[in-house]
Amino acid sequence: PLLGGETGKAMTAVAKNPDDQAALKLLQADPTYNPSLHTTCVATQLDAGHAPNALPQRATATLSCRVMQGTTPEQVKETLEKAIADEQVKVAIVRRRDGSTAPPLTDEIMGPIKAQAAKMWPGVPVAPLMIAGATDGRFLMNAGIPTYGLSGMFSTGDETNAHGLNEKIRVKSLYEGRDFLDAVVKAYIK
Repeated sequence: PLLGGETGKAMTAVAKNPDDQAALKLLQADPTYNPSLHTTCVATQLDAGHAPNALPQRATATLSCRVMQGTTPEQVKETLEKAIADEQVKVAIVRRRDGSTAPPLTDEIMGPIKAQAAKMWPGVPVAPLMIAGATDGRFLMNAGIPTYGLSGMFSTGDETNAHGLNEKIRVKSLYEGRDFLDAVVKAYIK
């Protein structure tokens, strides 16, 4: 495993048996890994009432759901309806974003990435990662154009605040990531 300790053991256990509840519990407790293990939904907008001193006649909550492969938006809707269990609450899919299947990671794709990583960060392993979000690459993939995401930016465990008010990345990491991407793209076009 790339990681040691209990986390590395848990990752290995889940890779061998996705239903290993003890290993899943350990990984789900970590905000870095939890969203990559299952579909997640979070309320991102709340709207109700017309005045601060009046009871609202209706309320709306907008949820952002990151739907994992093998799960449909309709299944997420059904799960939310069952969890809410109130016929007065209406659940609707407002914006549907269909996912795509990951393209193969061939030596032709991984070779330049590994070579540049070895130059810039000797001894740091390169490993594929699924991100529980979306990029415009899904549109290209769904059109039959293999598309890959790549990042050369490093962060620490206390920097898990993407898309929040305190979103940040270290300046050194930003510049190294830029240089890494530039070198890899140039290697592909040679």
